Amino acid sequence: MELVFFLEEQSAKVFLDGFLPFLLPPEISFRTIPHQGKHDLQRSLPRKLRAWRDPHARFIILHDKDGNDCLLLKESLRKICAQARPDIRPLIRIACHELEAWYLGDFDALERAFPGFNAQHVRGRAKYRDVDSLANAAEELTKLVPTYQKVGGSRQLGTALKVGENTSQSFQTFVCGVQSLLR
Repeated sequence: MELVFFLEEQSAKVFLDGFLPFLLPPEISFRTIPHQGKHDLQRSLPRKLRAWRDPHARFIILHDKDGNDCLLLKESLRKICAQARPDIRPLIRIACHELEAWYLGDFDALERAFPGFNAQHVRGRAKYRDVDSLANAAEELTKLVPTYQKVGGSRQLGTALKVGENTSQSFQTFVCGVQSLLR
């Protein structure tokens, strides 16, 4: 079985390329396909799904919420997929509000990835109790870790995030969804 991830941007690809080997058993292969934003992803998704020939592939779409209504966004993505390939049911996961919220859900990972970051200074702050509610997670992350760069930071955090230690419900839902495809 191959898992095929359709992603909004390059930073999600480099994150998952580092993270998925820790999540998936070694016999499961995966492919991460980045796009140049949500419009590119939505526009090219039908063509890519129709062209895919491996009958054992399982598809996962990871999309940032970006202020959209999660249910409406998921339904829109489902319709795009159903029109292209009615025979498949992709796993659709929405990162609330953006991928950086997942990073803020694991302060210990930030400390491992960025040695200058001190988790004790921010742990317990009210604004970080529900990182999925942060509409500006990327901005918050940059305040906490001034050296953070979107792609390079995602690469570092891909190998630093731990599945069971993350407080982001969105991240945990993504992980559970991917794991359910393996059963």
